[in-house]
Amino acid sequence: MPTEKILVVEDEENIQELIRYNLVKEGYQVNCALSGEKGLEAARTENPDLVLLDLMLPGLDGLDVCKELKRDAVTQGIAVIMVTAKGDETDIVTGLELGADDYVVKPFSPKILLSRVKAVLRRRNSSEEEDGDVIQINDLVIHPGRHEALLENKKLDLTFTEFRILQTLASRPGWVFTRGQIVDKVRGEDHAVTDRSVDFQIVGLRRKLGSYSEYIETVRGVGYRFQES
Repeated sequence: MPTEKILVVEDEENIQELIRYNLVKEGYQVNCALSGEKGLEAARTENPDLVLLDLMLPGLDGLDVCKELKRDAVTQGIAVIMVTAKGDETDIVTGLELGADDYVVKPFSPKILLSRVKAVLRRRNSSEEEDGDVIQINDLVIHPGRHEALLENKKLDLTFTEFRILQTLASRPGWVFTRGQIVDKVRGEDHAVTDRSVDFQIVGLRRKLGSYSEYIETVRGVGYRFQES
């Protein structure tokens, strides 16, 4: 039985109870919050393994909560799944760019939600257990075990997804990865993500690499590769 702690931030009590009931039945430890402010406070004090986060919350909305979670060193390692009625691609891409690990659009099947929860926790646990070899390409150093990337000895402020994409591409310089392969490496085969969201993550990653953005090359009609040194 799982022992992970999950925080549900959802203002609709019937949906909150539906999620809570199914998670408890699976053996998870569950706490709930009805607002963004309460959710943020609970995340900081209880340190859950995963937050299920509604976007349309009273007061502090879900995107702002996600932004605060990923900005705070105490909570930035907590996995986040957005649970939202907003199926618009722009909202989903924005959440992923802020560092969310996955999303589920309402109305949803409890089985689908549980499968996403298990997949995100499994990926998080496996990435924590796998130290892997340090990757160094010129002035770029990637520490998989520490989940840290340094450029000219300065730490890059990367989201979980940006780090995983950088690690994936840099692990095989010159090798072309399709968008689908990048999704599989970063989020798993069961994650429904669009080509555009991969492109969006690459744009953010290149921006943070600054003058070294040319390390990531676009292979038109195929995907991306990391420049061979």
